[in-house]
Amino acid sequence: MRKMIGAALVVAAAGMAPAFADGHGKQMSDHAVTYAFDGSFDDATFAVESAIVGQGLVIDYVSHTGDMLERTKGDVGSDVKIFEAADIFLFCSATVSREVMEADAANISFCPYSIYVTDIDGDVRVGYRTYPEGEMQKVQALLDGIVQEAVAE
Repeated sequence: MRKMIGAALVVAAAGMAPAFADGHGKQMSDHAVTYAFDGSFDDATFAVESAIVGQGLVIDYVSHTGDMLERTKGDVGSDVKIFEAADIFLFCSATVSREVMEADAANISFCPYSIYVTDIDGDVRVGYRTYPEGEMQKVQALLDGIVQEAVAE
């Protein structure tokens, strides 16, 4: 069981590899969009928090995923350090959420929305998961705007 969980973590981390890079620090895969951040992890998390709050949104929770993975790696039979640091900010937008859920109540499955900050060997990146075509592109546009604001600071 431990080996399966450890292998799943390695596969998940490997899945973060970009499928496309645009030359301006933006990378896209089939499930995520990330932007390079010119600064430290702490500066990036502050910039993301400021950009989210600056949109009038409330951060519901910050998941310290990098700390959890590092703390539990031995418990799952791994010795791989995936991130120097990794946090995920969870939040929702009453306006955008209402719009997308009025179009399809099943869109609740995408809430809350998240933006993550990672540091892998000094490469600090800010990103978010991609969403399906249609109404959920409103959420993706919101997230992209917040991330672009954060990386521009």
